[in-house]
Amino acid sequence: MSLPTTERLLLGPGPSPVSPRVLAALGAPPRSHLDPDLMAIMDDVRARLTRVFRASGESFTFAVSGTGTSGMEAAVANLAAPGKRAVAVVNGYFGARLAEMLGRYGCDVERVEGEWGRAIDPALVSRALGPRTDIVAMVHAETSTGVRNPVERVAALARERDALMVVDAVTALGAMPVDVSAWGLDVCFSCTQKGLGAPSGMAPVTFAPRALARIVPCRSFYLDLTLLQDYWLRRKYHHTISAPLVYALDVALEEVEDEGLTARWQRHEQQHLALVDGLGSIGLSLLPPAPERLWSLNAVRVPDGVDELAVRKHLLTHHEIEIGAGLGPLAGKIWRIGLMGSGSTAENVRRVVAALGDALGRG
Repeated sequence: MSLPTTERLLLGPGPSPVSPRVLAALGAPPRSHLDPDLMAIMDDVRARLTRVFRASGESFTFAVSGTGTSGMEAAVANLAAPGKRAVAVVNGYFGARLAEMLGRYGCDVERVEGEWGRAIDPALVSRALGPRTDIVAMVHAETSTGVRNPVERVAALARERDALMVVDAVTALGAMPVDVSAWGLDVCFSCTQKGLGAPSGMAPVTFAPRALARIVPCRSFYLDLTLLQDYWLRRKYHHTISAPLVYALDVALEEVEDEGLTARWQRHEQQHLALVDGLGSIGLSLLPPAPERLWSLNAVRVPDGVDELAVRKHLLTHHEIEIGAGLGPLAGKIWRIGLMGSGSTAENVRRVVAALGDALGRG
């Protein structure tokens, strides 16, 4: 089996394209997991992630060795326990995953169900909170539906009840506004392969002081926050971290800061709007209403009578473009087009719209 030799434009729900600068970082000379050179870069990663999350300096911000799901489980494993009550917003595939994980770690979970393709109504969350809630969990940018949930409003409700607010920002961080301190989030996690523009394999996480004060004995050794603090802060062996992935993440975060967060968010919004216009020109529309749409992940309705799989195959084989399919109840009903990180460009918008027009005979 030979390695891939052709370029493919990754415009699915992730991973996103990796810039040449980040790609080059993967080839830097390797270092061991406790090498002083690597430790210095890890310190830089922590500082940069703290700024990108807009977290406080008293937070513990780091990156789990694993994909975004490992970040989700790190958040849950260190806060959830039998006897705790959690309220979880479920209006998409990843909200359901978060609710399931809380249950697996022993929480009594109340699911606040919402329509797939619409943002959750905070009033539904308010009614579910009850006299005692320990954790409120929700997805900010629901990758399965292209919906942005009202995190700030739900976080305010959680704070009123003294509950910890846990947020999945996997498809938001680096592409859309995320402000852990201003929004009052207690734990927020993401991934490296979407808005940040690095390869997959690490999961940025930040624990604010309120969450650090309420961690529970962790049943996972690998995701135990106290052991991870020992490694990241006190240089005690825990696991063999991938030096090349740390290099790549550090350079990707450097690119984020070189561009500036506000400018980066604006770029993602502009290219999202350009995509909406381009899709409209060939008779396609998005699933969520305009005020509830993500800029980073676009859920495009499949027209009646169109074989959505055949269209995706056409884009892959004739145009070397990858887009994603729908999940759960949206399988066969939407395409998911990601415009994230270095992939969010006017040229990529032009290419994917032209390719869809060709596949549909609407060019």
